[in-house]
Amino acid sequence: MNKTATDALAIDLDRLKSDIEAVNEIGRIAGQPGINRVSFSDADMAGRRWLMGRMEEAGLEARLDAIGNVFGRWNCGSAATVMAGSHLDTVPQGGPLDGTLGVCAALEAVRTMKDAGIDPARPVEVVCTADEEGRFGGMLGSQAICGEVGPEWIARAVDDTGRPLAEAMRAHGLDPEAAIARDAKDIAVFLELHIEQGPVLERAGVPIGIVDAISGVFNWTVTLTGEANHSGTTPMDGRRDAFRGLADFGAAIPAILARAGGPDARLTVGKVALEPNFPHSIAGTAVFSVIGRDVDEAVMRDLAEACRAEISKAADRNGLGSDITEQSWLPPTRLDDTVAGRVIEIAGRSGLDARMMASGAGHDVQTFARHCPAGLIFVPSIGGISHAPAEWTDWADIERGANVLTRAIAAFATQT
Repeated sequence: MNKTATDALAIDLDRLKSDIEAVNEIGRIAGQPGINRVSFSDADMAGRRWLMGRMEEAGLEARLDAIGNVFGRWNCGSAATVMAGSHLDTVPQGGPLDGTLGVCAALEAVRTMKDAGIDPARPVEVVCTADEEGRFGGMLGSQAICGEVGPEWIARAVDDTGRPLAEAMRAHGLDPEAAIARDAKDIAVFLELHIEQGPVLERAGVPIGIVDAISGVFNWTVTLTGEANHSGTTPMDGRRDAFRGLADFGAAIPAILARAGGPDARLTVGKVALEPNFPHSIAGTAVFSVIGRDVDEAVMRDLAEACRAEISKAADRNGLGSDITEQSWLPPTRLDDTVAGRVIEIAGRSGLDARMMASGAGHDVQTFARHCPAGLIFVPSIGGISHAPAEWTDWADIERGANVLTRAIAAFATQT
């Protein structure tokens, strides 16, 4: 396989490691495990300011847009830009690499290209998107860049505590009424490096995954309303127990998946709140999340309808009212075959085994893929653990993935 000049590019792993460790000092809370840079928190914004400083040190034009996206632009050439990156916001008590690796590796890729004297024919931009983890539903940063959401959507968005997104943004000097969408023709390709967040690559002993499809996601908040009462004096057959409705729905999940799902279907109840939430009181209200995923949108719709039916049955059986708030619906996404093919070739020329695979988790790249060519590179996750403090990838695998990303950015940036 013939090698090109960009195939010799190799990142400085110590420099990348230093960045990852430095940014992960932001968001550590005494007495709490993991990283806590929840979107639009003080730690989240501090992480973005840290990133802008590192971008400026690398000679990039750094800016924070009106909704919190950070860009570092290497102005060269005059064609559409090659964009790469991910996000720095985390789930509560999250891991050190989800999103963070993709941002830091994209910055390291640009530094490596500069160190090697690469002269791109296109501008290169490193991006760190806002609220990828979906605190307020969806993937705000990438969707706003691509024109899928704007001020009207932002004005309606709230988190699961009821706090408005607009309020959270204004608290940090951001502008929820600004329009920041980019012309899709201005982005030649978007590339993202990410930990797999699953066990497939580690189990197969394969160092690189190239993603061809990303699961869609629907995100609901369900409220079951019964009647709070004394747990000792209220007969079992006279209760309107919201918890029992929740439990009935949870018990129905395997049957829903068997009836309406496929091999890639996932249903999760990950967050629950009961009121009054006291040991001697019957739960009058149960509020819980329902997250559904599949790589086929028709299957997603079947799952959603089956969930609606089971929630209704659970409510009827227990004398409850029910309400479903649809927080977001992100359709499944096919990634660009040409981009995937080029990245597979680059991995091969780098002497690395790579496999095509689907992603069960959502990523910024799926938003960009609806508007421009886009590609996603995976590296193995130890034990398949993610969204948890134990999330990790070996530094050797990080280096391999960052080198493939760097060589891919350089290949796309040096060709018009």
